[in-house]
Amino acid sequence: MSPILRTNPNFRVLGVRVDAVQIPSVIERIQQWIGSDRKCHFVAVTGMHGVMEARHDPSFKAILNSADLVVPDGMPLVWLGRLRGYNLRRRVYGPDLMFCFFETASRMGYRHFFYGGSAGVPEKLAAAARGAYPDLNVVGTYSPPFRPLTDSEDKEMIARINASSPDVLWIGLSTPKQEHWMYEHRSRLCVPVVIGVGAAFDFHAGVKEQAPRWMREHGLEWLFRLLQEPRRLWRRYLVYGSEFLFWVALEQLGLRKFD
Repeated sequence: MSPILRTNPNFRVLGVRVDAVQIPSVIERIQQWIGSDRKCHFVAVTGMHGVMEARHDPSFKAILNSADLVVPDGMPLVWLGRLRGYNLRRRVYGPDLMFCFFETASRMGYRHFFYGGSAGVPEKLAAAARGAYPDLNVVGTYSPPFRPLTDSEDKEMIARINASSPDVLWIGLSTPKQEHWMYEHRSRLCVPVVIGVGAAFDFHAGVKEQAPRWMREHGLEWLFRLLQEPRRLWRRYLVYGSEFLFWVALEQLGLRKFD
């Protein structure tokens, strides 16, 4: 029997709210925020990894659940959304969301700031974005050091971002660091929208290879990335992935509830 489609726009996975959205509706929401006011809204682009970080750290779960949008970046979240009656055709994949929005932004004149990535990566990203969309308005880039910024450096960076008046601030720091950054800085940012897209910076800058589309669309991107960076990603995909399957199975069977 086919599940009954729900109209409620979100569902929960291990206590994390996931918004049942697709890329076109996310772009529409971003445009509404840009056109409405200067309040800072932040978007968490989340998959299995983010849900498991929240499972291990209740404070991070609170951060995710406070986001204005938590979009299903991973196919496991898409599959769970479908099981719960939501018409999710595809994942809201961070790199795709970014360049799909650039197409809209280049027509509308929206201003962009890229914060994150290793030295030189945000500049390469800006060059790639302008190569695809010559009218794209990039007003700033910054690659932070691999250490925490001092208070004075942080204030200077926020002042620099605000002075450039971006409509969208793109963050490429990886989960959970980028979500912590967005949550902790949103009250001081004069930016309508802040979006954490992690590895999208490296992919579009050309410094890391993306999985083939067929792997990305069938839940196999994790395998490609694990083979590319086994020492960095083995824990995320092998340990967290196994834990995710275990806890989700209990939740789906009604044997465990998560607040």
